[in-house]
Amino acid sequence: MNAASRLFSIFKLRIGMVITLSALAGLAVAPGPAPTAWQVLVLACAVLVSAASSGAFNQYYERDLDARMSRTRDRPFVTGAARPGAAWLVVIWGLLGLSVLAAALAINLWVALYIFLGSFTYAVIYTVWLKRRTWLNIVFGGFSGSFAVLAGAAVMGPEPAGAPLALAVALFFWTPPHFWSLAAALKVDYQAAGVPMLPVVVGPERAGRIILASTVLLVTVSLVPVLFGLGAIYLIGTVAGGAYFLWRSVELARDPTPRRAMVNFFASLVQLSLMLAAAMLDGWL
Repeated sequence: MNAASRLFSIFKLRIGMVITLSALAGLAVAPGPAPTAWQVLVLACAVLVSAASSGAFNQYYERDLDARMSRTRDRPFVTGAARPGAAWLVVIWGLLGLSVLAAALAINLWVALYIFLGSFTYAVIYTVWLKRRTWLNIVFGGFSGSFAVLAGAAVMGPEPAGAPLALAVALFFWTPPHFWSLAAALKVDYQAAGVPMLPVVVGPERAGRIILASTVLLVTVSLVPVLFGLGAIYLIGTVAGGAYFLWRSVELARDPTPRRAMVNFFASLVQLSLMLAAAMLDGWL
């Protein structure tokens, strides 16, 4: 793994880009005059950097768990390619402080607050407080994506309108079936690490039924923004993505195997991508 790949891994930039798209979707569906290009750029950079900060802290803090899981045992803090120490913590929290400060100075304090809350939720509430204690860990971790949507909407004003608020709720309900599908696919890993993810706690059959119920709830909630003014583009994209995710979740409930769970995990990414892309296109076109 070269230096660029190590940094990409440590800062979880793939997840960071999804969080950034969530913020841009929140901005797109918020009513008001078009933001300046400078505001959009600062928002995107601040959300990406704050997400990278919390992602790096997650890997730093969980290096003992990562060492016990086949999926994560090659991460830099496990292999020694990156050596844990005070310098890393300074970088991690410095990046968060920089992103929050930039948002506060260039946009407004509400955007900065939501960016901070999103990072704090993932790094502290999920990673430190809940992940090793309860299967509800990822339920509360879902607030991280919701805060990103609210950060984008706050560019237009402190009080979120109906559409971005409904989209933030949809992001909250997306996280459990998404991550539980991954946990079901990697159940052996989480058992080895002693992490009480839902499929470890309740078993694959019951987990498959819960994931399906969660997906039904998500798809239902994802349609609510239409009631607040989003139009045909959003409706088509969300229905298409939701139908695909539901189909795969039904298959998982019928055949709760690791292979089906991984397919459902990728279906959740398809659903989210279509929902966010449709929200941005609908809001800006």
